[in-house]
Amino acid sequence: AYEMCGRDWSSDVCFPICPDVPLLGMVSRLAGQKGFYLLEKALDDLLRRRLQLVLLGSGERRYQDFFGSVAMAYPEKIGVRIAFDDSLAHKIVAGADVLLVPSHYEPCGLAQIYALKYGTVPLVRATGGLRDTVHQFDPKKGAGNGFVFGPYEVQSLMEAIDQALALFDRKQDWMTLMRNAM
Repeated sequence: AYEMCGRDWSSDVCFPICPDVPLLGMVSRLAGQKGFYLLEKALDDLLRRRLQLVLLGSGERRYQDFFGSVAMAYPEKIGVRIAFDDSLAHKIVAGADVLLVPSHYEPCGLAQIYALKYGTVPLVRATGGLRDTVHQFDPKKGAGNGFVFGPYEVQSLMEAIDQALALFDRKQDWMTLMRNAM
């Protein structure tokens, strides 16, 4: 079943959605500064995880080519649309379980604000406005509204993704986190 197609997504990002598998989304200008460098380096690790990934954006040719070819190689796991599409961006942010915002630097940022509004859990690097608006979830206290990682390193990104994936399967904690986000 190609549920994404049924939700009026572009055919460029249609792939079978597995409802019990966490869907990570990223909507951004494709640039190293926005974290695509880390995402590119983390790709092998990501492919080994139980997750799906959808990307929307345009920008640096190297990232457009790289992520476009990855989507073609792993169509059941990764969907990519190289474009600027505000309507689709909101659908991805609202429909994803986790929004990735692994920016190297980010003075303010709106993506995480949209994610919080929709109840999509932001996973951000602790920099600029991302650090100011997203706070690490603590399941023992039921406090926090997302996942935050510090050093701009693949290992730090993957540790945060692994935290999100582990929590996703604990539905009560995940619902608390989503409510906190909203």
